[in-house]
Amino acid sequence: MGRSPCCEKAHTNKGAWTKEEDEKLVSYIKAHGEGRWRSLPKDAGLLRCGKSCRLRWINYLRPDLKRGNFSPEEDELIIKLHGMFGNKWSLIAGQLSGRTDNEIKNYWNTHIKRKLLTAANQCKTTLTTLKQKKEIIADANSPEVTGGEDDKEKECCHLDLNLSLSISSPPHCSLTPTGGSKPLTVPLCSHLGLQASAETCSCQHFKEPFAFR
Repeated sequence: MGRSPCCEKAHTNKGAWTKEEDEKLVSYIKAHGEGRWRSLPKDAGLLRCGKSCRLRWINYLRPDLKRGNFSPEEDELIIKLHGMFGNKWSLIAGQLSGRTDNEIKNYWNTHIKRKLLTAANQCKTTLTTLKQKKEIIADANSPEVTGGEDDKEKECCHLDLNLSLSISSPPHCSLTPTGGSKPLTVPLCSHLGLQASAETCSCQHFKEPFAFR
């Protein structure tokens, strides 16, 4: 069996509350306190449903009701409590003084939920961008990309700066004079530049007695 209705809906007013109805409800609750909503409409002289009286009092008429925008502190508390209780708005409203469960529910769906979704999407986009940059850097530092440059550096390291001046006798020249009066000729070889290895001086291949390079 279901619960019996709190009132005869056929004989109750519907729609917006009038100023006189609000005054009757406030006066009765101040005199007798909150509660007993099933019998309150008859005792207060109101042609309203008990549920309608309760919601009118909680959401609009109670003196400690807080009006205005939610503060950042309230936002943080709502997010924290929602993580603990989920969509149990009455439990959440019990932790926020002056706020109603219906007000908190509407504020969650229209403001906080959207803000959290936007922040989550921005975070996801940032993480994706950082991941792409990391992959680009990893590809740039891979051995396939840097291998050619390393080989060039190793090749350059074997080049020696040769600044030498030498006087020597090539194989085809003799230091012994063949004639009595012919002057002795000595080949002069000068090296200036980069020499990749200890190669034989190319001046030895010249036929003239003097060779410069």
